[in-house]
Amino acid sequence: MRCAYCRPSWLGHCGQRGELTVDEIERLVRHVVTHHGIRKVRLTGGDPTTRSDLVQIIERIASIDGVDDLAMTTNGLSLAARAHAYAAAGLGRVNISLDAMQRDTFCQITGVDGLQRVLDGLDAAQAAGLGPIKLNTVVMKHSNEDQLELLMRFAVGRGMEIRFIELMPMGPLADQWTDRYIAESEMKCVLSPHIQHWEPLEQGSDSARRFGVTLDNGVIGVVGFITPMSCNFCAACSRIRITADGSIYPCLMDRPAGSLMSAMRPRFDSDRLNRLLIESLAQKRSEHPSTGYVTMTTIGG
Repeated sequence: MRCAYCRPSWLGHCGQRGELTVDEIERLVRHVVTHHGIRKVRLTGGDPTTRSDLVQIIERIASIDGVDDLAMTTNGLSLAARAHAYAAAGLGRVNISLDAMQRDTFCQITGVDGLQRVLDGLDAAQAAGLGPIKLNTVVMKHSNEDQLELLMRFAVGRGMEIRFIELMPMGPLADQWTDRYIAESEMKCVLSPHIQHWEPLEQGSDSARRFGVTLDNGVIGVVGFITPMSCNFCAACSRIRITADGSIYPCLMDRPAGSLMSAMRPRFDSDRLNRLLIESLAQKRSEHPSTGYVTMTTIGG
């Protein structure tokens, strides 16, 4: 995919030279579970399904005592063929990007005529038990603002949670952000005529502001909003992102705070890795920058 908000048209293949191997990923996760209390691991991207060794990565991480939640974020294009293999390897659940329910709008946003493939992938993920499934929708003016009701009804009707995401000023649409941004309050105005009741739910460590909803047809479900711009959640953020080349990102919108590769190669150095992680996390800001520095393709959500 070449999603309008994520992947520039000029960007080629996103594979990393010298990326972390399966063995190195396992060592890294074991280390942060043992020494830093990490319990939740998410595989993201770009799209993690582009790695030919993904099933091995899942198996290795799932085998680690202390990993209570192993999830993956994906565009869903290949799930129809692979969901059962991922579940058998130990993957617990998936978040799937779905920005439109109409074929032409989906094509316009993603650059791929793949809506049916994603819907088939959703079916396969449910059948494989990869749940609870969450759908992620980046909302943009002049694009998919007319899709919110359709997306909500689809998700709630299928027992999935949908999260509407505010566009961030980063990546290919950074210079159009002012014209394309839709705040949570505007999204709620669009959805409210179709909802009988909103019930705020506890947010916990989730980045989404979640609501139990009763639709106008009586169906009950959960709708969330991820609001990095109108109501950021930086104070509650306990996440760290590590890219395939070992770069450490304390914040999605900030520059990398260093690299852990010198602790991984030529031999694994536990003490050095601890120092690098602590030094990098110390650079985590109290609030994210006003503009992002990287494209989502290279760092993931």
